[in-house]
Amino acid sequence: MIPAEARIYIAGHQGLVGSALMRRLGAAGHRQTITRTRSELDLTNQAAVEGFFTQEKPEYVILAAARVGGIHANDTCRADFIYQNLMMAANVIHAAWRHQTRKLLFLGSSCIYPRLCPQPMKEEYLLSGPLEPTNEPYAIAKIAGLKLVESYNRQHGTNFISVMPTNLYGPEDNFDLQHSHVLPAMMRKFHEAKMAGHIPVTLWGSGKPRREFLHVDDLAAACVQVLTQLDAGTVPGDLINIGCGNDLTIQELALLVQRVVGHQGTIQWDASKPDGTPRKLLDTSRIQALGWQPQIILEQGLTATYQHFLAHLSSAKGL
Repeated sequence: MIPAEARIYIAGHQGLVGSALMRRLGAAGHRQTITRTRSELDLTNQAAVEGFFTQEKPEYVILAAARVGGIHANDTCRADFIYQNLMMAANVIHAAWRHQTRKLLFLGSSCIYPRLCPQPMKEEYLLSGPLEPTNEPYAIAKIAGLKLVESYNRQHGTNFISVMPTNLYGPEDNFDLQHSHVLPAMMRKFHEAKMAGHIPVTLWGSGKPRREFLHVDDLAAACVQVLTQLDAGTVPGDLINIGCGNDLTIQELALLVQRVVGHQGTIQWDASKPDGTPRKLLDTSRIQALGWQPQIILEQGLTATYQHFLAHLSSAKGL
C-alpha cells in the first residue's frame, strides 16, 4: 500500500485523468499530493523539471500530463504532439530515476497498437505492424515513453510501470470541437444543436469504426491498484492495458449520446472525413488478474458527464 503521508506528484492534475486521480487519492486519505500547473512548471523544459524534483523529491510520480486531442488535432498539429509528449516523458522519467523516486506510473494510450491489430489488442502486439497515420506522431511519443520505462527498469533497477488506457471520458474533459476527442465533441455538438432548435448534427466519418469507452474514475481506480499491487518485472514489458472489455460502433455511440443529451434532430455522416483505426478493443486480462473491474456503465457515465457539462457550462474547457 502507498502510505497516506507519501509525497505523490501528479503531473497533469488539472486534466481529465489527473483530476480523477486527485479525487481518488483524496478520497483514500492522501494529503501529500504535489501539483504544478502548466504555467508553474513546463514539463518540456529539462532544467525546470530537474529543479522541481530537486526541490520536492516526490516518492511516487504519476505522469498523466500529455498533449492530447482527436483526429483533427492529431493530424494538423503533428509536430506539437510528438515533440511535447516526447519531451514530457523523457524529462519526468529521467528525473524520477535521478532522484530515486520509489515508483512511477506512466500513462500511455491504446493508439500505440498497430492500425490493423488483432482484436482484442494484447500488450505483446506492440510494434507488430504499422500505426494509424492520423495519430502516428502521438503514438510514437507514447511508445517512446513506455520504452523509457522498460529501459530504465532494465538498466537502472527502477520500479516504473506503464498503463495503456482505452478511450476515456468523464468530468473535466475538453469539449473544444477542434481539439477534443470524439465523445466530448459529439456531446457538445448535440447540446448546441438541441439549444438551436434540434437542428441536424453532422459527424465525421462513416460511423462504422468500433471503440470502447472507459469512465475516467474507473481508470483512476485501476491506476491506484496498479501502483499498489504491481512492480517492475512482474509483467512483460512492464506494460498493462486498462479498458472495459467491450466496444460499440461510433454510430451506436452517437445514438446513445443523442439520447442522453435529449437532441431530437437527425444525424448526418460526413464520409469525406477520416474514420481512423477500424477497431480498438483492449485485452484486459492482466488488469483483471489484479481483481480490478470497471464499475460505471456507459450510459450512466454519459448521463453524469452531461450533467457536469451543464453545471460547468461557462467554464467547460473549449467553450
